[in-house]
Amino acid sequence: MEFGEVVREPDVRLAEDMEEVILDKEWLKENKKANLYYMYRDLWKEGDKKIILSENLRYDITLIPPRKLGREYVKTKGHYHPEVVPGTSYPEIYEVLQGKAHYLLQKKSTRIEDVVLLEAKSGDKAIIPPNYGHITINPSDEPLKMANWVDRRFDSIYEDILELGGGSYFELVGGKFVRNPNYKVVPELRRADPAELPEFGIESGKDMYELIQTPENLDFLSNPQNYENIFEQIL
Repeated sequence: MEFGEVVREPDVRLAEDMEEVILDKEWLKENKKANLYYMYRDLWKEGDKKIILSENLRYDITLIPPRKLGREYVKTKGHYHPEVVPGTSYPEIYEVLQGKAHYLLQKKSTRIEDVVLLEAKSGDKAIIPPNYGHITINPSDEPLKMANWVDRRFDSIYEDILELGGGSYFELVGGKFVRNPNYKVVPELRRADPAELPEFGIESGKDMYELIQTPENLDFLSNPQNYENIFEQIL
């Protein structure tokens, strides 16, 4: 992918990389080498590299082609973020550039406290608040292309979701959600709208990349402890 000043080869997620979280094991047996999605990390346009690095940010683009994983829609592996301060993990923000996305969010402390589905179309934004794990699903017959801004100083945590065989719900082909039986107790799935925070320049239809021109509007990604009132608004 060419993006501004950089050319990136993708990190490719294969079905065999996600065998723990794929529901349909019979499909997996025959499709372990299937390419599921492509991640283009650490992108910038001309003149923006210095400020992106100085603000400890990273801009990525992910492409999820339409396909079925047997009984369920194609999805990402799913992960949590580590804490930036005790009790508060790093958040993230996504923008759908093309297609349709279902963002499945689940809040965990000693158990799963909340499970939320964000349904987003092209131009919509999805903020992943602190302490929520997340999985992205492409529930359509079109490619899903999405971008994200995130703090660059951490590695995602996959183990919790891998150990339980995926998220707390699976989205089956046709749109039905079924509980993952490996979770002892999970709340009912609820739905929320994509984020709109005009005071931060976060609005549907506005190019999220351009937020780097006002990096103070992305400070919530690195210092979420200062924005608790904002995160309470979005879900």
